[in-house]
Amino acid sequence: MRRSPIFRGLAGALCVLAGSVFATAEVYTLGTMDKLNIRIVEWQTTEDAVRDWSTISGEYVVGPAGVISIPIVGEVEASGRTTADVATEIGDALQQTLGLMDRPEASVELAEYRPFFLTGDVATPGRYPFDPNLTVLKAVSIAGGMRRSAETGQRVERDFINASGDVDVLSADRMRLIARKARLEAETTGSADIEFPQELRSTGQGQKLIEDETAFRDARAERLERQLAAIDDLKELLESEIVALERKIKSQNEQIELSREQLAGIGDLADRGLVVNERVLSIGRSVADLEGRVLDMETAALRAKQDIAQATQDANALRNDRDAEVAQELQQAEANLEAANLKILTSNSLMQEALSIAPEVGAAEPDVSYVIVREIDGEPQEMPAQEHTPVLPGDVLKVKIEPVAATAVEQPS
Repeated sequence: MRRSPIFRGLAGALCVLAGSVFATAEVYTLGTMDKLNIRIVEWQTTEDAVRDWSTISGEYVVGPAGVISIPIVGEVEASGRTTADVATEIGDALQQTLGLMDRPEASVELAEYRPFFLTGDVATPGRYPFDPNLTVLKAVSIAGGMRRSAETGQRVERDFINASGDVDVLSADRMRLIARKARLEAETTGSADIEFPQELRSTGQGQKLIEDETAFRDARAERLERQLAAIDDLKELLESEIVALERKIKSQNEQIELSREQLAGIGDLADRGLVVNERVLSIGRSVADLEGRVLDMETAALRAKQDIAQATQDANALRNDRDAEVAQELQQAEANLEAANLKILTSNSLMQEALSIAPEVGAAEPDVSYVIVREIDGEPQEMPAQEHTPVLPGDVLKVKIEPVAATAVEQPS
């Protein structure tokens, strides 16, 4: 089936948009309470135009039965399937139901993940919206941390745990910001080498951040070089065109001069009737034609020079935009790094305060257990989890704290 290049580009763009939502997971299957944005377009071959099915397009929610109900199409099974599967079925169903010659293209984008749930020893149990890259530690943080007890000792102990967890998360963010800042400083100065601090080089996580930032810098520099190289190629082509035009102009001017000499030589003869006037007129028309060609070539050369000037401006604009972007990112990274440092200082102060009230809280951490209840093949299954275990949409996270016997520790200096 022949389709317009514009339509193929539009359909491709919609597929990219839908697929970008799932960049955080290899395969994401839909489930009850997932919200979907569905858009349907059809390339009509007979009219050579794109038809937007706006009456059907819109937001849909996967119901308790695991289906979405779409006008004309009816119920479409969504639970346990990918957005691509659902999009294919919608397009096929519309074509078959309405007897369309061209199959409509459906774009199914995940607008909002189904929520996850927290229960147990957290400050605020309940239902929460899901975010990609969610872990057990982040989920507990979203719920306000561990539940506080009315008992002072246990409250201080949990304050210490929460502050300690915040320091871990903030320290990881701080490392990323330090690596980013070093990369942006190198880009600002145009340095070929990035001066990463020793605290990054001394850890495995830091080495990974160094590799990532270096690769990002190289990719961005390569992209700019390709853009500038394309502009240079265009300028070189235009300059070659100008040289060719100047040669043609010179040749045409020489022919004009010869024709004028010839015209001057036969002018007197024509006046005395020795040469017919038709020949004089022919030479005159030839001179005028040559002069018109010269004018056209001079105009073309001028236009090429203007294009070269515009290309030079475009190259300068690319560099200026890149410099402005890097400067803005550096400013933001420095601000975020300063904020992270202040938050770490605050969390450390809270830990010191907890230790001053109950020094024993630093001796041992309470036994915190995490259990994820996840529906697999239609059946809820429990699985033990750790702080960095991923939490998926629809999961129920159960948190339980087992009190530990406090032991005396030295007061920090």
